Amino acid sequence: MFRKLTLTLTGVFTFLLFSALTIAQDMDSNTSLVTKDTRSNLQIVNDMYNSFAKGDIPAVLVDMAPNIEWNESENFPYADGNPYIGPDAVVNGVFKRLGEEWEYWKLTDQVLYESQNNEIIVTGHYNAKYKKTGKEINAQFVHIFWIENGKVLKFQQYADTYQVNKAMQ
Repeated sequence: MFRKLTLTLTGVFTFLLFSALTIAQDMDSNTSLVTKDTRSNLQIVNDMYNSFAKGDIPAVLVDMAPNIEWNESENFPYADGNPYIGPDAVVNGVFKRLGEEWEYWKLTDQVLYESQNNEIIVTGHYNAKYKKTGKEINAQFVHIFWIENGKVLKFQQYADTYQVNKAMQ
């Protein structure tokens, strides 16, 4: 089963980032939001992408487990903090940096696949423009999400790191 989506990240607004940091800190303190989630794993990931595209980072964080393990691709510029543990680490180490360093960051041509063992695999492209150099990218990616009890427990990114790093030079 798969769905094709086109999503856009136009930036992280200060208000949303502040809200996201507050929620992430609450989640890291084990005071996470508790709700009964009846969505499928595919819908959870789809909702995260849609929220991220709108810049609604707090909505993205709600679907993360308090102890999420987030890994960027080896040699990706933001892999320097791998593994990021907890939503606060993901916000500060990845989301905030994307919003500050890139003029835009669009995720396109996405296809979501439901796998076995509570895994969702997403393929697509990053279309982005780096602020400092003005260089653009059109880089392939694969994201893997492991979900447990309605929350993303683990995330792994695979991406064309050559294009991303070259745009930053």
